Amino acid sequence: MNLLSRMNRTDRSGALNYEERGATRLLPLPPGYHHLQVRSPVGHGRAAFEAAGSAVTGWRMHRATGARVTAEVPRVEPETFVEVSLGFGPLRFRAPCEVIWTAYESERTGFAYGTRARHPECGEESFVVELAADGTVWFTVTAFSRPASWYTRLAGPLVPVLQRAYAHRLTAVLRRIADGAT
Repeated sequence: MNLLSRMNRTDRSGALNYEERGATRLLPLPPGYHHLQVRSPVGHGRAAFEAAGSAVTGWRMHRATGARVTAEVPRVEPETFVEVSLGFGPLRFRAPCEVIWTAYESERTGFAYGTRARHPECGEESFVVELAADGTVWFTVTAFSRPASWYTRLAGPLVPVLQRAYAHRLTAVLRRIADGAT
């Protein structure tokens, strides 16, 4: 049995572990969670936008940070199961998620995933690339989360700091990808 089949059999049965499905698209973010929004320019022009959008929706952006991504499909689609994991060996933190929404528009591309049972946090995170009228390509990470495991509760205020650092790392990776397209 391959890894994806095992993930589907075990983690697919777990539901989302939060109620505010789609809140990263609808805004405002729900109360009772830590909120994160990181918005940065990553390039300029249609080619940079296309490259960045493809990297976001094809998992390349996440993988380029060193995260391991196991997904049911090569490109994000709503209701797709995905597991993102960071770390090494027994210190690998696994984060089972489900794609909540996608955007494949002429000037906006991205998606959000929500946390499932056994994720160390509960909440939702979106990754969106936009092409502005002046040609600037913007990347925005928006999230709301709170601890869902003993070790994220124990880590307390360190978790939001790590989340912000990861969002900045994603931005730097996307900037390199978009820059290579121009």
